Amino acid sequence: MQLIFDLIKYQGQLPIPNAMYGFIYFFTNITGLLFMLMYFHQFIYLIIGTLRHTKVKDKVFKFHTIGIVISARNESKVIANLINSIRANDYPQAMIRIFVIADNCTDNTAQICRDLGCIVFERNDTTKIGKGYALNYMFTKLHTESQYADLIPEAYLILDADNIIKPNFITEMNKVYDSGYDMVTSYRNTKNFGKNWITSGYGYWFLHEARHLNNARMMMKTCCAISGTGFLISQAVVKEFGNWSFFTLTEDIQCSTTYAITGRRVAYCGTAELYDEQPETFKQSWRQRERWAKGLYQVLGLQGKNLIKNTFTKFACWDILTTCIPALIISCLTLITLPICAIVGFCMGSVTVGLFALQSLLMSIVQMLSLMFLIGILICITEWKKIKCPAYKKILYLFTFPLFMATYIPIAVSAMFKKVEWKPIVHTADVSIEELEGKSENKK
Repeated sequence: MQLIFDLIKYQGQLPIPNAMYGFIYFFTNITGLLFMLMYFHQFIYLIIGTLRHTKVKDKVFKFHTIGIVISARNESKVIANLINSIRANDYPQAMIRIFVIADNCTDNTAQICRDLGCIVFERNDTTKIGKGYALNYMFTKLHTESQYADLIPEAYLILDADNIIKPNFITEMNKVYDSGYDMVTSYRNTKNFGKNWITSGYGYWFLHEARHLNNARMMMKTCCAISGTGFLISQAVVKEFGNWSFFTLTEDIQCSTTYAITGRRVAYCGTAELYDEQPETFKQSWRQRERWAKGLYQVLGLQGKNLIKNTFTKFACWDILTTCIPALIISCLTLITLPICAIVGFCMGSVTVGLFALQSLLMSIVQMLSLMFLIGILICITEWKKIKCPAYKKILYLFTFPLFMATYIPIAVSAMFKKVEWKPIVHTADVSIEELEGKSENKK
């Protein structure tokens, strides 16, 4: 710290190497302190989420009419498995209606769904592309056209075509919804977890979101966040939000942000488990996560001011704000500033300054990777039985998880400067809930 005080006191009178030492020391300590301050609450989440998990109170619940909404684009290979898993649920089937938006499909997705008893809305619009537009199209037709008046349910369960749900999923979600929440999110697992380091990277992160983040938020009575799929939302809230007028590339985060600003709470149901399919190639993964990163920037552009304005009165707004951007900014600043300091040091002929900058950079990278490794270990311990892949893969992919998370940095930087558009992810994991649940953890 004395170097920092000397740097401030003498301002330009110090020899350049000493000034560089002071700057590097100051920079690494300040960024580390900022990171700790911004994410202290998530460290608390990590502890609480690891030690405890939420349970639904044992009482008599009312069965509500639920409309299951599936937005599908050329999903003929996987959508039947989802519909069959819905039909196999223990929830009263008379209280369920399955709505499918066949969004710009060129295959037989629509016909498959009709044959399985679904109500299908076919949409063909190549100018307004994305899940948000598809949902808005269907909700608008349902809520404004008289022919659908008798089909409107009390709440909607939003699923993706590649999902499959456990037999008690709808019942468990209904229990939490009936407890007085207008929006409920679920436990998101991965059906192709053991395919490779990419699918397992997604898998570990989504389990972290469920167990450590939303689980802890629910216990601390703050607002949870929906993530893409597997959430229940009341029909009244859908109407309030303009029949789902969320059109950014991350319409789920946009919805969560809007909900948090209003001061209400999204609930979490850890006993409602679904399986999601993740991209299996790095190219597909890059494209998807680049879209997510761009979507976060869009949400901040639209609602950043309101988030900041409400951070002092609504903790959930601070939670969402810190989730969206600071970690990326701190990581990018570190990965840009310290190499520049090293280059400047070597160019000045001061090898010690250059090495000090590189040492600081290495320590920062090790700290980032170690934090992700710790998260992976905790997930592996608490969710071991729920991860559907052989034991050796669970351990092997523990070591690649930090590397997967590190790739978010170049992806997010790319999204800052690139025009990103929604593009479909091809789903091919044709597996039923019976096959998935029946897999032994030692079975290949």
